[in-house]
Amino acid sequence: MSLGVPTTSSVSSGLTPAPVRLVVERRVDGAGQRAVIMALDGCGQVCKYILFIFNLIFAVVGFAFLGLGLWLRFSNDTRGIFQIDAKSTALNLSSTFVVAVTVLITLGVVMLIVVAFGDYGACNEKRCALQVFSALLAILALAEVVVGILAYSSKDQVGLYIVEFYSNMYALYFKNGDPVIGITLTFIHNTLHCCGVTGIPVLELAKKTCPKPDGILEHLVMPNCPAIIADVFNSKAPLVMGIFVGTGVLLITALVCTIILLKQSKRGLQQITTYYSTVY
Repeated sequence: MSLGVPTTSSVSSGLTPAPVRLVVERRVDGAGQRAVIMALDGCGQVCKYILFIFNLIFAVVGFAFLGLGLWLRFSNDTRGIFQIDAKSTALNLSSTFVVAVTVLITLGVVMLIVVAFGDYGACNEKRCALQVFSALLAILALAEVVVGILAYSSKDQVGLYIVEFYSNMYALYFKNGDPVIGITLTFIHNTLHCCGVTGIPVLELAKKTCPKPDGILEHLVMPNCPAIIADVFNSKAPLVMGIFVGTGVLLITALVCTIILLKQSKRGLQQITTYYSTVY
């Protein structure tokens, strides 16, 4: 049920209350008690849709990270890697692979937790959920800045870690032909425009995951991925910068919209409280 909230002047003058733009919606919750929800104005509605888009993007990326991490962790072909046994030694897999998979799972879980609070707070206009959501966004934004600075200051070492993780993925795909790892390698190869560890399509063992050659010469030789990844902060600087800047813009935009929703909800509750204290 919707109620128009009259202004204080109309109540004090004895005239018939004229409803203003602020609208109060009443609904019955699961406990049978009535809850009051403030309807948002145009700016608030725009922020609500922006948060929906943000949460959708975060959910897709979070599920992708979590799904890939869980697959690499519990797949029959990779489960033994997380144990100290002959399998990990035979594949020459280092602890970098284990750390990278753990980071994927953790990051996926964190992103989905953020999405849960964001969706619940924005869709139901719950101040408590929005406050938690804004705090998580601020922490993620700060963490991104710290990680970006540390990664750039140690870019050579970070590049070697990424190369090591890529080499482990490549070895697993060559040994087992895992389709999920194949999709991951295809995404990496197309994003960086490189072809396996050799860069020679004719000799490349993972040729199916390589991108289409851009010219005649690339039918013979393409950039090899370890070399591209090792120098990714220099050779692919626009790509790396775009990822960090794009993520930062998303986080800051979502944080600003959350603050706007919190202010509007607080203002609406104050107006509702003032109205009922005046009437009753």
